[in-house]
Amino acid sequence: MTRRLPPLNALRAFEATARNGSLTRAAQELSVTQGAVSRHVTQLEAWLGVRLCLRLRRGIETTPQGAAYAAALRSAFDQIEAQTQRLRARSIDNTLRIKLPPTFAIRWFVPRLARFHALNRHIDVQITTSHQQVEFDRDDVDLCIHSGASPIPGAICRKLFGEILTPVCSPGLFKNAPPPQEPADLARFVLLCSMHRAEDWPDWLGTAQVKTIDGNSGLKFENSALAYQAAIDELGIVMAQRAFVEDDLRTGRLVAPLPLRVNTQRSYYLAYPRAQQDSPLIKAFEQWIVQETAQMEEAAAQSNSR
Repeated sequence: MTRRLPPLNALRAFEATARNGSLTRAAQELSVTQGAVSRHVTQLEAWLGVRLCLRLRRGIETTPQGAAYAAALRSAFDQIEAQTQRLRARSIDNTLRIKLPPTFAIRWFVPRLARFHALNRHIDVQITTSHQQVEFDRDDVDLCIHSGASPIPGAICRKLFGEILTPVCSPGLFKNAPPPQEPADLARFVLLCSMHRAEDWPDWLGTAQVKTIDGNSGLKFENSALAYQAAIDELGIVMAQRAFVEDDLRTGRLVAPLPLRVNTQRSYYLAYPRAQQDSPLIKAFEQWIVQETAQMEEAAAQSNSR
């Protein structure tokens, strides 16, 4: 669709005139003559068919329509200036701004961050965490890790790994009680989960065909990382995402007392705007994280085959 907009120089001249209340001061600001500013304002009024300002001896006074129009222009110019400064700053810095789900950041990304930094010492990483889906046109981030049943529309997304649910706990939980031999035995234990993952226990129990346990009972935490820590501290059994407890299972810090694993419809994706697909920083990060997830999957497969 073709946009019909007034001449940009006329818009700038009128906005400066209205803000300064003077043709002379507007001309000084724009580094042009007073006559040029006056002609631009007159040109804009003719283009719009609306009187925007009144020429008085003491200066310029905007009409009600002119004041409203000037305010709209000022807001638009402010946004253009802010975005321009942001783009210019990004063109010369080496900061990679990443948005992550909290548990992904704590349990998966941060423990591996040193390896990325060792390979890319010229890249500074800035991390923010949120459960909210990224909006690249609003959020000040270069890329994100997206958790969901489908990729982010309009963005470049690369699937990293899927979700696999499995109950885990500290081996110390069984010092005074025998471990569960079948899913129904979980009734003897406290169930732990994140408030953002309230469906995990019901989904797993449903797959296990256990109807005698309320999957919504137990202790709930603000995020899964806290629930995992509660399991490590022997408060109960947590429904974990396998990728976030692989290291703990490998070292014996946590154990999986039951073999049933349930795949969900959700996955983790690397996502970034199409406009950033040629960014050297994003390319470096993508290459690294794809390699990391591949190594994780390979290690998990070897562990499961033993």
